Amino acid sequence: MPHLFGVEWAPLNIPLTRRLQTLGALHFFFITLFTPVLVLTLPLYLLYTVFWPLIAVYGIWMIYDWSSPRKGAYRSEWFQRQRIHSWYANYFPVQMHTTSEMPEEHNYLIGYHPHGIISMAAFINFATNGTGILDTLPRIRFHLCTLVGQFWTPWRREWGLLHGMIDCSRESIKHVLEHEEKGRAVVLVVGGAEEALDAHPGCHILTLKKRKGFVKIALQTGAQLVPCYSFGENDIFNQADNPKGSSIRQFQTVMKKILGFSPPAFYGRGVFNYTFGLLPFRKPINTVLGAPIPVEKTLNPTQEQIDTLHETYMNKLRELFEEHKTKFDVSPTTQLVIN
Repeated sequence: MPHLFGVEWAPLNIPLTRRLQTLGALHFFFITLFTPVLVLTLPLYLLYTVFWPLIAVYGIWMIYDWSSPRKGAYRSEWFQRQRIHSWYANYFPVQMHTTSEMPEEHNYLIGYHPHGIISMAAFINFATNGTGILDTLPRIRFHLCTLVGQFWTPWRREWGLLHGMIDCSRESIKHVLEHEEKGRAVVLVVGGAEEALDAHPGCHILTLKKRKGFVKIALQTGAQLVPCYSFGENDIFNQADNPKGSSIRQFQTVMKKILGFSPPAFYGRGVFNYTFGLLPFRKPINTVLGAPIPVEKTLNPTQEQIDTLHETYMNKLRELFEEHKTKFDVSPTTQLVIN
């Protein structure tokens, strides 16, 4: 690899396969990071052109379609099966490992861990067919939860809805899980913004002890709980050192309260270099989907019932981590830390 000015530059003779994989990564980052800026500034320009009616038409559509993120989205397998998703999955690569069957006569609430910087593998595994989930579990309809604010951006909201993504509100999750048609699975990244601040390479730190809302929803809907852990999710970006109590962590916590999401100070690699940039590093991510935990439907669960099921879930998650960690280059002495 050529080095110049302290930067490791990508060689020119890269195989086409790897270039397509990089294109898959660029596609994702263009939509998630740059599209919001583009679609929020473009209407200002269109107002002064003959295309100004398009703004009014889209505004009417957005008002009409406003509730879709809370009503199960409009998932399209055609969108999920686009080849660019496979390129993106192979960029790392991301691989899905199922450990048990998921019968279609049940609904499921999947807890995804860890959050990582951007929950990259959660999107690839459950919102696309990049790792073949639609073929592995063809009778299960997956819906990945994301922040409500993700659906405030024109055009990108439709892109998310077509991939089956829904907002992470209680109303939205229960709408899917209470549907009379079974075989539905909601994927929730439980640790959220707080956990993202602990996403450092080699670390396995979860924010889970006080996160019990998803357990209550599982009890109220009778959805089976499924623990899911992605080994490598925390390794694809480097994040600034931010131990709890540090000034940078305090700033991030304040911004999280204001914005609803944490602004991690991170970096990855670039398109033409391997030293710095916003693209993730090419490091493998192995997602292990655990066995469903049976849940008896209880419309008004007591705190004791919630606590008991939450403890069971944490124990099953620990067992999943311990059983598979050494398969994916995690030291036998490494422990899963649950805060």
